[in-house]
Formats: sequence, structure tokens, C-alpha cells
Amino acid sequence: MTPLAWASVAVFLVAYALIATERIPRVAAALGGAGVMLLIHATDAQAAFFSEHSGIDWNVIFLLLGMMTIVGVLKETGVFEYLAIWAAKRARGRPFRLMVLLVLITAGASALLDNVTTVLLIAPVTFLVCERLAVSPVPFLIAEALASNIGGASTLVGDPPNIIIASRGGLSFNDFLIHMAPMVIVLVGVFVVLCWLMWGRRFRFDPERAAAVMLLDEKEAIADRRLLWQSLAVLALVLAAFVLHPVLHYSPSVVALLGAGVLVAATRVTARESLAEVEWPTLVFFAGLFVMVGALVHTGVIGQVSQAAVNATAGRMEVATMGLLGGSAVVSAIVDNIPYVATMSPIVEHLVAAHGGELAQVLWWALAFGADLGGNATAVGAAANVVVLGIAARNGTPISFWEFTKYGLIVTVVTVTLVAPYLWFRYL
Repeated sequence: MTPLAWASVAVFLVAYALIATERIPRVAAALGGAGVMLLIHATDAQAAFFSEHSGIDWNVIFLLLGMMTIVGVLKETGVFEYLAIWAAKRARGRPFRLMVLLVLITAGASALLDNVTTVLLIAPVTFLVCERLAVSPVPFLIAEALASNIGGASTLVGDPPNIIIASRGGLSFNDFLIHMAPMVIVLVGVFVVLCWLMWGRRFRFDPERAAAVMLLDEKEAIADRRLLWQSLAVLALVLAAFVLHPVLHYSPSVVALLGAGVLVAATRVTARESLAEVEWPTLVFFAGLFVMVGALVHTGVIGQVSQAAVNATAGRMEVATMGLLGGSAVVSAIVDNIPYVATMSPIVEHLVAAHGGELAQVLWWALAFGADLGGNATAVGAAANVVVLGIAARNGTPISFWEFTKYGLIVTVVTVTLVAPYLWFRYL
């Protein structure tokens, strides 16, 4: 590697260490790292802000902005209070039953929506219901982030890396349902068991709180029924456009921004009120992180590492598949899985072409499983994780990098280990 490439690696490692140790705010660490990358010319303004593969992913930024705005309007209706009371009553006030219910809802919704949108909708409900039951929301939020990444792996629209893989590999929505969804269903069941082992035994049931919750009438929580129906209609159209992406060809970011614009324009909620719920620090953190990872792409670091892995497995399908699965999980734990997949997918395309035949398609599924599940390993591995941490900090219950990671690593190791024999016996 060139001296500039080594310098970019050093800057990234220092910034990552600051994010992990939380010695300074993570937004400051990400912006500082991005600034240094620009200062040493590891990247430039053109590459950082306008490049498709080595700069800020504006699709992610604007998708988040649009959905956060829609959530801001929905919050004015009281629907989150309604859902919180409904969920608590269905769980009979028992914390672990509630966690299972929220995990299943999150995983299922993440298969149809993108997982970032799902956690944006579920997190407000989580805070309200945990307040009702007097339990910490932290385990629930971590479980929901992990469940969103697992559930999102099952479909083309569920996780942003899948959209990139589908575009590069010429894969359809049904391809993901056939090859990814069956294993994801198994992984969700395993994850519920892991939730019991990691948190379930520590929950304490409060009969008085549960009895009080059972007496509540969730319908009374709705503050503005007209606004609720307007918001739900716009949200339904946005979600339908997400699912119909292969037909409509509108990117999720465009759909989210259009939906947010229509909702703010057509209702009595002011722009100030709707934008008040936008997690601006989270968006800025993403921008800084994208610039830093983009610098590693721009200087050829990620490309060289990926190419070395390809060379080491050339001609051996079994080694290539398992290496791609494990390697993608490890790298996606360190850098956001979106730029990683954007960098790795052209290499996988060449590998698939070199091996030829239907069997070589397993490499796409190895990449998808590795990147989607590896994103669970750390707090910055996937977009949904970063969003959840931002929402938690905003609501006065910050989740540290290591608190998230100690659970995420367990889930990643277990799920990736289970996927390995699935790929081996089904395809190899």
C-alpha cells in the first residue's frame, strides 16, 4: 500500500478507537476523522460528497431524514401511546413476553420495510411501554436493532446491502425469498432463545404495574384521529412504494422525502414540529463515517484487502463461499456494511462469472448473509444500530458502544455459525 493508504488506515483506526471508547462524542470523532481524511488528501470533495462508491451515501441520509420526519408527524397523533398500551396488554405486563412480541414485530416488519424505517417506528413505542412497566428500555432497543438486521436479511428491500447485491447480481425479490428467507426464519427463532439467555432471566415481573396497564384503554391515547388517518395513508403509500421498488424504480430515499413533503404540506403540523424529531446528530455521524470509509475505498485499502481474499480462494468454491461469509461478517462489524458491500460486490460479480453456472450464485448469498448478520456485531456495523443508539441518547438512556457490542458479538457469532452449514449443505 502507498504511504497515503497507510495514513488513511491510521486515521480510521484512531477515530474508531475514539468512537469505541467514547472518550469524546462519537459525532466529534466521526467528523474529526472525516476532516483529517480530507486534510491529508486521502479523499477529496468530489469523492467524499458526489462519488457513488467512495463518498457519503445520500440515499441513506435522505431516507433517514424523510422517515424521521414522518415519524415526527405520527408522534403528534398519539398512535405510539396506543401501540405501547396494546403491546403491554397483549404481553400481560410480562417483560420477556413483551420483548418477544417486539422482536417478532421488528423482524417481520424489517422484511417488508428497510430495517432503519422499522426501528424508527418501533423505538418510540418501546420507550412508552417500558415506562408503563417500569423496566429499562435498553435491552429492548438492542434486541430490536439486532432483530431488524436479521429480519431485513430475508428480502431485497429489507437491508440496504441487499439492494446493492440485487442490482449487481441481477437478482429478483423472489430470489431473496427463496434463498435467504427460509434460513432467516430459523435465525429469528434462535434469536428469541438468545434473548432469553441474555436478558430474559433478569427481568422482574411487577404485578401491580401489570394490573394497572391492563386497566388502560388504548383508544383514549389517540389525540387527533384525522391526523392519524392522514399519516397512516401517507405511510402506507410510502411502504407500498418500498415493496414495489423493483417495479417502480424509485429509490427509497426519494419515496421517503416525497412522503414527508406531502404529509407536512397536507396536515396542520408545522415543519418545525415535524423536524423536531429528526436525529440530526445521527445523520451527521453517518456523514462522517461514510467519508472515512470512503477514504479507505478511495486510497484502495478496502479494494486491496478484498482482492487479497479473492486471490487466496481462487478456484475453490467451498473456500470462497465460507471465506466470503466469515470475511464479510468480520469487515461489516468494523465498517458500515453498506460501503463494504458496494466495494465488494464487483469482486463477487467477477468471481461468480469466473466459476460460472447456477452453483456460483451461492457467493451472492454468502456476501448477503455475512454483511447483514455481521452488521450486528458492533454499534456501528449497520445503519439500524446507529439510529437506535441515537434515539436512545436523545431520550436520556444512552447505550454505550461496548454495551451494544457485547450482545451483538454473541448474536453475530451464533447466527453466522448457523448459516455456514446451511450454505454448505444446500449449495456445496
